[in-house]
Amino acid sequence: MSGDSPEKMGRQSAAWNVWSRTEIQKRLAQHARGIDRADEALLREAYHVDGTVDYGSLQGTAAEFASAIAAMHDGAPMSSHRTSNVWVRVRGELAVSESYVMAWVTLPTDGEPQPHLVGGRYLDRHACRNSEWRMQHRHYVLDWIRQFPSASTPPEATPFDLDSAAPRGAHYPEDAGNALLIAYASQKREKTEDTTMNEAEAIDKVVSHQAIVELGCRYVRGVDRGDPETLLSAFHEDAAIVSGAFNGPVSRFPAEIGQLLEQVSPRVAHTVTNHWIEIEGDAAVGESYVIAYQQIAGEEPQDVMTGGRYIDRYERRDGEWKISHRTFVMDWSTSSPAKDLMGLGMFEDMVKGERGLGDPVFTLWDSLRPA
Repeated sequence: MSGDSPEKMGRQSAAWNVWSRTEIQKRLAQHARGIDRADEALLREAYHVDGTVDYGSLQGTAAEFASAIAAMHDGAPMSSHRTSNVWVRVRGELAVSESYVMAWVTLPTDGEPQPHLVGGRYLDRHACRNSEWRMQHRHYVLDWIRQFPSASTPPEATPFDLDSAAPRGAHYPEDAGNALLIAYASQKREKTEDTTMNEAEAIDKVVSHQAIVELGCRYVRGVDRGDPETLLSAFHEDAAIVSGAFNGPVSRFPAEIGQLLEQVSPRVAHTVTNHWIEIEGDAAVGESYVIAYQQIAGEEPQDVMTGGRYIDRYERRDGEWKISHRTFVMDWSTSSPAKDLMGLGMFEDMVKGERGLGDPVFTLWDSLRPA
């Protein structure tokens, strides 16, 4: 929302409150991206110039923190910091928030560097100055850690193939996702006049942001449940997808990806968060983080977790937001021998998810259809 001004909104209005919450969530996503891409400038920009942090061993100014984090991550294996459970309280031009974070990082905690999944919370203070919400202070609280075996040696790169090429994540400035966002941003229309945002425009921004976030929910539902109709409803008819497993027009995607999953992956689940969306009129670009779980069938079944990002271009046509182009960027992956635990202990009597209309979500959704 850079360039807009919320000056016409009362600081106690509902529009101010919902706009502020959306802007704060965007800053949280920006902060995660700054760490994972080792992008010092982007990380600094998430804070006011006098911002401070407390990460235990890293305490001081936000500028010092950004420099130290960028140096720490540069050259290291890719990481993913995923924020969720975001709870924001706004009071005028000040706000506080609690957000849960799961970070995939490679660290030498008790020997050689190994992958870790680290769970904690961000307790943040925010302030709005010059019509921009930025972080004022971050306090990190550690809750749990799980260690994983070291990643196996990656397979040799296959010859470049336009039908199966999959972009890989990297640190700034080599990251493929960064290049895509820059390319999309270059297509923005030039503004011919300076407009001051009023409450109606602020609400439109928030409603648009929420509509775009929900497109990701449709996509995930469609893939995980084997639901072509819901999947296609997230895209314009002329949209395209680049995922590595499939590169091409969205019209062919549900059938081809569905056939692939039926053959090799009886169980799959995607979770999406860290929505960083920039809206300009009827066009938008966005990045969101995804972790995909796959159970790979075969003589030696594997449990696979893959972390990456969706880099998307969105358009509002006839009043409806949909994806016009989606690229998946892979950051990391780990696998281990599959263990069938879903029929044991407390899990035995639980309803199991499935790909197809037998999944209980379809009954729930249909319960609100007109009689």
